Amino acid sequence: MSSQKSEKIIEELRKQANQRNVEGMARYGIRPDTALGVPIPRLREIARRIEKDHELALELWTSGIHEAMILASFVDDDKLVTESQMEDWVKDFDSWDVCDQCCSNLFDRTLFAHKKAVEWSRKKEEFVKRAGFTLMAALAVHDKKSGDDEFLKFLPIIERESGDDRNYVRKAVNWALRQIGKRNEDLNIAAIETAEAIGGKGTKSARWIASDALKELRSDAVRERLRRKGKGRQ
Repeated sequence: MSSQKSEKIIEELRKQANQRNVEGMARYGIRPDTALGVPIPRLREIARRIEKDHELALELWTSGIHEAMILASFVDDDKLVTESQMEDWVKDFDSWDVCDQCCSNLFDRTLFAHKKAVEWSRKKEEFVKRAGFTLMAALAVHDKKSGDDEFLKFLPIIERESGDDRNYVRKAVNWALRQIGKRNEDLNIAAIETAEAIGGKGTKSARWIASDALKELRSDAVRERLRRKGKGRQ
């Protein structure tokens, strides 16, 4: 059943292929040889028609088609995702958008999200390491149950890896720092302190991460939003 279903979905994706979009994606670092050029909003429309289907997600992922892999992260059931699956999939990450969509739509809902964020942050592979920090950013937004301690433990890791000057890593490190700092007032203070420490490291990557994060975390808009949020919790 799922095999026929996955074939039908992939056929639908191929019919919507757009070479101009593929060329645009290539300019943003996405491999054109596996992409069809189907935009994310269209993938979300397709996903809304499909019930959560773990086996279908596995088949879509193994197709190796860029959009099918992203769609797999939309339709998979996070309750059925295993640690082994996460390790298998993260090794297939070959672009920032597959990494980010998978981490922020699926992996961050799993029981292993916090553990993998820490583990992957130490990895050498660029997109595996990015996945660790993307998970931190996604958890800061989506994980409403964890307390501040769960996010405070990420800050020394962010500081530790702030010297990695690879573009897709440093942007994810910055993203994680900003999202943690926008979670609440206490974490905002802690994230600002971390950003200041990072800025003192002197490397080009660290200076950029710190400067960009501090600009947002100290902004009036963020401070006011957190102040209102804090009052709402009293």
